[in-house]
Amino acid sequence: MPRGQKALDLDDVRPDVRATTRPPGRVVRVVPDVAGIAKRFDYVVPARLDDQVEVGTVVRIDLHGRRVAGWVVEVDVETPPDVDLKELARVTGVGPSPDLVALADWAAWRWAGRPRTFLRAASPPGRVRGDVTRPPVTRCQAPSDRPSPVTVRRVPPAADRYPIVTSAIEETAGDALVLCPSVAQARALADRLRRDGRPTALVAHDQPGTAAAGEWARAAAGGCTVVGARAGAWAPVPRLGQVVVLDEHDEAYAEEGSPTWHARDVVLERAARAEVPVLLVSSNPTLEALAAGVLVAPERSAERRGWPALEVVDRREEDPAAGMLTEPLAALLRRAGRVLCVVNRTGRSRLSACAICREVVACATCEGPVIQPDEDTLRCTRCGTERPVLCHICGSTRFRVLRPGVSRLREELAALVGEPVDEVTGAAAAVPTSRVVVGTEAVLHRVTTADAVAFLDIDQELLAPRERAREQAFALLARAARLVRGREEHGRLLVQTRRPEDVVIQAALHADPARVAEAEAEVRRTFRLSPFAAVADVSGVAAPAFVAALGRPPGIEVQGGGGAWRIRADDHTTLCAALAAVERPPGRLRIDVDPLRA
Repeated sequence: MPRGQKALDLDDVRPDVRATTRPPGRVVRVVPDVAGIAKRFDYVVPARLDDQVEVGTVVRIDLHGRRVAGWVVEVDVETPPDVDLKELARVTGVGPSPDLVALADWAAWRWAGRPRTFLRAASPPGRVRGDVTRPPVTRCQAPSDRPSPVTVRRVPPAADRYPIVTSAIEETAGDALVLCPSVAQARALADRLRRDGRPTALVAHDQPGTAAAGEWARAAAGGCTVVGARAGAWAPVPRLGQVVVLDEHDEAYAEEGSPTWHARDVVLERAARAEVPVLLVSSNPTLEALAAGVLVAPERSAERRGWPALEVVDRREEDPAAGMLTEPLAALLRRAGRVLCVVNRTGRSRLSACAICREVVACATCEGPVIQPDEDTLRCTRCGTERPVLCHICGSTRFRVLRPGVSRLREELAALVGEPVDEVTGAAAAVPTSRVVVGTEAVLHRVTTADAVAFLDIDQELLAPRERAREQAFALLARAARLVRGREEHGRLLVQTRRPEDVVIQAALHADPARVAEAEAEVRRTFRLSPFAAVADVSGVAAPAFVAALGRPPGIEVQGGGGAWRIRADDHTTLCAALAAVERPPGRLRIDVDPLRA
């Protein structure tokens, strides 16, 4: 040792200085905006960013050699001093408030997903700088012991929802959040509120980035009514006073992708945490809504006036192979103005038989049902095999159409009325202009008004192999009734059916949605379906491994196999806890909690 140098005492060296090069600063936890990563990572906040970082802030981080976006979900995190941490790269801008960050964690548990999905929904569609005025959120981040009051208000299809919205806004001690089934409806409502001089923010991510970010910032600043569609359930409303959901029954509120979250259930939980009331408005409330709140129904006379006249064409005595162009339909087409004809079958035909041997046309490969998308092709709906229009039994090219599709019906209707007929399907982009229009249920969303709507084969909806078929069929009738605007405006509905006594037909005939609700409740209670049980469908390549890891925990019932399983429990607490306890195996996996189209 050189002369004069003091011996180094290891006790004088701090362990964190000796073991790590961690920069100074407080530690935050970040959820990266990267698909497939469920882990959260800790980072140090550099001094230059310290006053900009809070729960919900959108940041950039270095992760595995690349720079990605993320959200701060915890601050002042305690970590062992010997763990080496990186600094946050930079702050991008304002993100979801702490209450929405907590709600995102709940939603990830509720729908067996990951918080990233919901944090994205709760974030602005463009950059919002940190200097935006944002009042403090005064609410709890966990459900209160006292459930929020939920009112289910049933209204006739023709009723104007706007007075309901304005009344709720005036009675709200705070700011109202109003949800509509579509962005177009949300925009129309926001415009109407603004014309009346009411401060309003439209949170709709289909706007240009700068405009959408500005509306989001306006909502985050408070002092206005916030209007949105499904994603509006995650809109910033710092002083939330009430939530209004218009047309609660509309399936547009359910996310089709995974996780399959529902906006109604998100706002019910959000309102419970904020201890504010919820108003669910619908002409035909779902059983889930009726289970959540107290029903307020209109007087019978008012409800009957809000439904149009319904003509039921009883086809029980007709040949099952008879066409769809009946005499009552022809009479309606002649006397009415604009008529929408609805049949949920695309292409030229959905069921045909050989005109020579009378064999029903099926796939020669898998014997599945085939459709005729055009004049020269038959396509299997099960395996996708295509072949020329030939009978695989006798080789004949002559077919008799038993169930025509939209394209074939357009040709037949055009010949009947002697004028052009437009065709509308979910894939069509053009707005129909003809007097007579035929299409799938998409036509009910593409056209805003009509004099009459005719359902050419309502039995297809009533007998669909879906658990909610009746509820969904009645929703179609209610949607059509709204387009033709009720008895006082002389609107008409026509349904062609071989089941005229079905509860759905009778409920529409008597303007009494309670009939469908009562019948459906009895069935779902018997078979332990929502809302009388919690259900999840599991499918995908990784489903067998997931179900095997799930096992059979207490309170969980597992049914199925062959790539598709149904998991059932008495309540969502039991079901979601069991699903959350299983580590996701690699591979594609879809977990559909509360399936709508099962």
